[in-house]
Amino acid sequence: MKNCMEIKFKAIAENEAFARNVVASFILPLNPSISELEDIKTAVNEAITNVIVHAYPEKPGYVNMKIVTINNKVLISITDNGIGIQDIERALTPFYTSKPNQERSGMGFTVMESFMDKLEVKNNKEGVTVNMEKEIEKAVVGI
Repeated sequence: MKNCMEIKFKAIAENEAFARNVVASFILPLNPSISELEDIKTAVNEAITNVIVHAYPEKPGYVNMKIVTINNKVLISITDNGIGIQDIERALTPFYTSKPNQERSGMGFTVMESFMDKLEVKNNKEGVTVNMEKEIEKAVVGI
């Protein structure tokens, strides 16, 4: 069975917890384990943090978050309309940060990749889209 939701919110730190909780609430009918739920929430938090820190250097913009559940899979797409990423391959390298003077660890994409089954990062005409996928092991399918 397929379900979908999409939400747009301001890219500010106060909305990180909101985004995590929206995702968690939406996927609860799949009956994820606590570990699966925490993995997904952590990956979403990292993606939202990246938008807040990197996408809009002049003033806060917006985040578009789409969540799709198809049977036991969770697909999450986080899109911004910011400045984009100059070198995605380099940005995906562990410990690389474009803001070392801000004490960034450069581990955001690595964290997302380790907690999710699939990660795709791509530049758009404006901004970046991060697509993540996670299979829920013992999902309740058909609700």
